[in-house]
Amino acid sequence: MAEDVRKFTRMLLECSSNDQLCVVREYQTEVIIIPVFLVGIFVIVLSVILWLRYQSWKTNQQQQQQQLVLPGHEVKRESQQEPNASGKSYIQLSETTVESLLKTAAMTLKELQIPRERLSPGSLMLINTGSYGDIYRAELQTENPGKTKAVILKTLQDTAGPRDVKDFLGRIKFHQSLGQHENLVELVGCCIDQLPLYMVLKESSLGDLLNFLWICRKDVMTMDGIPYDLTEKQVYQVGQQVAAALDFLQQKQLVHGDIAARNVLLQHDFTAKLCGLGLAYETHTYGARSITQVVPLKWQAPERLLKRPPSIKADIWSFGILLYEMITLGAPPYPEVPPPDILQHLQRRNIMKQPSSCQPVMYGIMQTCWQWNATDRPSPAELLQYLQKATKTSNDHAVLQVPELVVPELYANVAGIDVDSLTTDYTVL
Repeated sequence: MAEDVRKFTRMLLECSSNDQLCVVREYQTEVIIIPVFLVGIFVIVLSVILWLRYQSWKTNQQQQQQQLVLPGHEVKRESQQEPNASGKSYIQLSETTVESLLKTAAMTLKELQIPRERLSPGSLMLINTGSYGDIYRAELQTENPGKTKAVILKTLQDTAGPRDVKDFLGRIKFHQSLGQHENLVELVGCCIDQLPLYMVLKESSLGDLLNFLWICRKDVMTMDGIPYDLTEKQVYQVGQQVAAALDFLQQKQLVHGDIAARNVLLQHDFTAKLCGLGLAYETHTYGARSITQVVPLKWQAPERLLKRPPSIKADIWSFGILLYEMITLGAPPYPEVPPPDILQHLQRRNIMKQPSSCQPVMYGIMQTCWQWNATDRPSPAELLQYLQKATKTSNDHAVLQVPELVVPELYANVAGIDVDSLTTDYTVL
């Protein structure tokens, strides 16, 4: 190696002063070796600094975790520590927070509060389990002594934490601020003095529209004194009521987001009540990007399938699906299309064909709702006018008939929904 260096030095000395090649070699030797050496030192120093900072951060994290469980630490001043069943200790941070939430709600929801004593003892009958807790049918004592009325209790379980309590109370407050409408499910009141919390709803005697449509397929005219048949005119009448509820929501600058037969409740007098306002609450409270409620694909407008925010015009598209459900007595939409393929099906500008039981006028309204461009679809007010006009010439004598009975499991598979969701849950939100 030393011999090679001496040789290279001689070569440089033998070069003439105007030999550009020698000058270039000498320059490259100095420029390449020195910067590489400096960069290496910088990388080493930087790595050492980052490693030291990571070790310091890791130590702090371990100390903070130890502080949360070590007995006698200052953090326990904000809460009480109690032994659990296994004898271990834990810090309960939620109790004070929940009590504070209930105390505040007692003032803001004072007009809605119902004493628990008014719920007739032994009248609670479990009918379903919702996302927050069990759902019961119960008897509520009225102002007239000895008289009661049927109500539905949507409960928040007594083990709920502050986050769920806050959200549950927020839904009650949302419905209170929404106000009453004859075609929206009615909030009677609430029991929020302690856990479990109750949201008290007016009972809908016929249950949800989808199950009613399925019963209409059976070879029965009445059941428990209730006529289970449907005419074209009645389809228009129910449609008008749902459109009126949508118009009310639009005036409140709200959207529904999940229009479907399963989210319409029926009274004995055939009054329709739109329910399922959970997505409306989430959009209003947390914004369109924070929606957690899942809407079945086949009821969604194309823009919703493309992950765009909910809109009243997307509700109009879903309303067209609702008309299809009613005129077919509860058939699943797009029966020939698997749920995951529905977007591609719609992108080819395909819509459902006219059902055999559907007259051209009603199918024309469906087609208006299923315009690809949202701006081409009618507003709720315009839709209401179309339905009112069509009602005048509709058939009020011929009963809709579909011979095939519905198997819920098969329906759920074709429709792309959870079979458990087909049970009447009477949820207001």
